[in-house]
Order: sequence, then structure tokens, then C-alpha cells
Amino acid sequence: MKLLILDRDGVINQDSDAYIKSLDEWIPIPGSIDAIAQLSKAGWTVAVATNQSGIARGYYDLATLEAMHERLRMLVAEQGGEVGLIVCCPHGPDEGCDCRKPKPGMLRTIAAHYQADLAGLWFVGDSKGDLEAALTVDAQPILVKTGKGEKTLSKGIPEGTLIFDDLAAIARELIHK
Repeated sequence: MKLLILDRDGVINQDSDAYIKSLDEWIPIPGSIDAIAQLSKAGWTVAVATNQSGIARGYYDLATLEAMHERLRMLVAEQGGEVGLIVCCPHGPDEGCDCRKPKPGMLRTIAAHYQADLAGLWFVGDSKGDLEAALTVDAQPILVKTGKGEKTLSKGIPEGTLIFDDLAAIARELIHK
């Protein structure tokens, strides 16, 4: 199985320090929907692991989050692709869960769902926490320069991290390997 795991905010859709709180605020990054569809059509399973502490903070509810994910699925389907499992951490940063990145709980959940080995698997993110989560399970950390990616890059990243401009560049690399 060819499995790719993506962070959501800053990788698939635009990010905001004020949180993505509504369906109207959920705006895909140019090229990201097509990239997911192209990967899917090329035989890749594209799963998503996303921290969503805005739920714990009361900024939006699970129904709103599900509506965002349904929009993502619909847009990718319109391009002939499919989004795999979407796992979210609804907890706040101080709740001590094992799913909030940089902890690896969501990545392990996805791996268990697909009966996949995380070692060497690509996990794409735009933050230090994403890269650290990948390293925790021996996955390959991938940084995109979208979202908080440029800021993350400027602060130093783990050795061995691969860097791409955006999700479209990753799709081109993986499809034409």
C-alpha cells in the first residue's frame, strides 16, 4: 500500500493563528485539492492527521469540523480522487492526550487502520510538531513551505527532513518516482 499522511491546516488549506472556525474560513491552498486527487488516482491512499484544539477552546464544534472534512472529501471527489481516513485531536495543548502532535497517537491510529508500517512513510506538515511526530514513529518528515512552513524552516528543522514548496510539488515527486 502506498500511504501518505498529511497535516491539514497549512498543508491542505490556509492556516490562521485565529484558527479555522467555520466552513467559510476553510479555504484550500491553490493546487492542494488537485494534488490529493492526482495522488489518489495514482494509487496513493491519502490520510490526514490534524490537531484541532479549537474544539477544546470552544471556537467551533465537531459538526463544523466534520463539515470542513466533508467539503475536503467532496472537492477531491470532484477531481476524481478520494481522501482516506481523517483523524483529529480535539484536545487542548495542556490536556495530556497522546494524540496531539508532536505525540504520535494520530499517526499510530492511521497506521493501525491501514495495517501499515510507519517506518519510512512520508508525513507532510508545516510545523515543528508535525516533523517531531514523524520522527517519533520513524516516519520520513516532510516540510511544505505553505502555512507556517517558511517560519518553521527559518527556525531550523530536524536533519533528514525533506522540503517541498507545496503539496502539488510532493504529488509531482511521488507520482513520477
